[in-house]
Amino acid sequence: MNILHIDANHPLLIEQLNALGFTNHTDYKASKSEIEAKIANCDGIIIRSRFSIDQQFIDAASHLKFIGRVGAGLENIDTAYAESKGIYLISAPEGNRNAVGEHTLGMLLSLFNKLNKADKEVRQGQWLREENRGLELDGKTVGLIGYGNMGKAFAKKLRGFDVEVLCYDLKANIGDANAKQVLLEELKAKADVLSLHIPQTALTLNMVNSEFINGFKKSFWLLNTARGKSVVTKDLVAALESGKILGAGLDVLEYEKASFENLFTSTKMPEAFQYLIASEKVILSPHVAGWTIESNIKLSQTIVDKIKAKFC
Repeated sequence: MNILHIDANHPLLIEQLNALGFTNHTDYKASKSEIEAKIANCDGIIIRSRFSIDQQFIDAASHLKFIGRVGAGLENIDTAYAESKGIYLISAPEGNRNAVGEHTLGMLLSLFNKLNKADKEVRQGQWLREENRGLELDGKTVGLIGYGNMGKAFAKKLRGFDVEVLCYDLKANIGDANAKQVLLEELKAKADVLSLHIPQTALTLNMVNSEFINGFKKSFWLLNTARGKSVVTKDLVAALESGKILGAGLDVLEYEKASFENLFTSTKMPEAFQYLIASEKVILSPHVAGWTIESNIKLSQTIVDKIKAKFC
């Protein structure tokens, strides 16, 4: 089988697939149209996020047997069309779930203890102890929306704290010893912290808007290490200004991808984004929650293992 790698990944991916007898080709720079012109004989494609795989692309790959995405989700692939063509879809949430769980916990603890603010002030010669008095996580209720690989990993990290963990998911009967599954209404009534662990779908696009936020009984802390477009930034800012949201840890933004860097050279930077980068109540990171040294290895190993199980 011929496999085309469209994104660079850990070397073990190609090394182990070679050892299994697959023929591997790489093209990390060609445009989507250039790749479409040469994939007719490909049996497999390995991609991360360089571009979307749509119907036109799938039709050009007439011998395609599988698509492997070295990441947690498949939102950059037309999954329905691919499956209608009998193409096996592979993702690797097992590879970076631990990294996401640790990153999410780190963001939460940093927010509660004002670590970013305090660090900056000490470096500037300010020793403000009372102004940086923190909160303890013990005694709080943490609500998770989405209880798949990432949500379960974060809940596992919370076991060392005296917290109540609630989860809401469209799938039934997935709660476990680390999180009690509840209806969304109960989660909104009890949560002190809300953490998103959801894929990007029609249901989750712009899900966290003003109506959603104001449906919470208490003011709460928001964590998003899932997908940026699930949160309406201007509504998040309004809630931060009003105090309905006490602080936010955001690893993802609706301004991601090619447009993000341009925000800093443009005169049209959205006001909501200006607020986020200036606010001491917000911690930002560049979509790296699942992007550790270890996960780089585990993501590739997961893809190899799933290809081997299916085709060897």
